[in-house]
Amino acid sequence: MARDMSDKDILKMEIEQLQKEVKNTREPVSKTAKELCEFVEAQSAEDPLIKGVPEDKNPFKEKGGCIIT
Repeated sequence: MARDMSDKDILKMEIEQLQKEVKNTREPVSKTAKELCEFVEAQSAEDPLIKGVPEDKNPFKEKGGCIIT
């Protein structure tokens, strides 16, 4: 996409993005990291990467077996 744009268009797009970002409220990492850890720990009981997927609900489980004759 950027190859089809002139340098002026690219700079204009970057400035527009920076104007959007400057409007975002900033929070200190010390506060947000604590909140993020609490959220992850609260959701860990439902996380399939931690809990695992039951065999009967695994969509990637092979439907049939392999028979070598």
